[in-house]
Amino acid sequence: MPPVVTHRHEELLDQLVELVLAEGLRDLTLSDLAARLRCSKSTLYALGASKEQLIAVAVRRFFKTATAFVEDRTAAEADAPGRIVAYLRAVADALAPASPRFMADLARHPAAAEVYRRNTRVAAERVGQLVSEGVRDGSFRAVHAAFVADIVAATMERIQAGAVAEATGLTDSQAYTELATLVLNGIRS
Repeated sequence: MPPVVTHRHEELLDQLVELVLAEGLRDLTLSDLAARLRCSKSTLYALGASKEQLIAVAVRRFFKTATAFVEDRTAAEADAPGRIVAYLRAVADALAPASPRFMADLARHPAAAEVYRRNTRVAAERVGQLVSEGVRDGSFRAVHAAFVADIVAATMERIQAGAVAEATGLTDSQAYTELATLVLNGIRS
């Protein structure tokens, strides 16, 4: 039987997400987390049976919240070009609170990295859908949507791995903004 998640648990998860976004994942122990979140270890164990599971829960929550934010911003746009830009810029905005340490730790934490990879695949598929919609309505030239999505996914993975920051000096958020501009300018009719 899954644990019962109370309003207090929801608040703790939100606080945990804020903490790991700011400080990363690697150096925080369960004792640190309990002290910083002003709760007992048993309360944390109600959210995840181990530090690994707790971190995975926090990362999944972050991406679930970010996905809802991104989709809301995307849906607010009336046309395909606006939706592509809104989608990728919303990803940038959603990732803005994520510290470089969090992003680096994310790559090293197996469960968290898998959550990021899965979200990257979903994001790339979503970009492919948005491109296909724009091709169908004439907003974009006849491009291969899956290819554009694959390029976006590869770039997203390089952003997450820190390769884009290392090569360009751009923050992750800035890199997503540049990616939005590049994609849109590359596929317009």
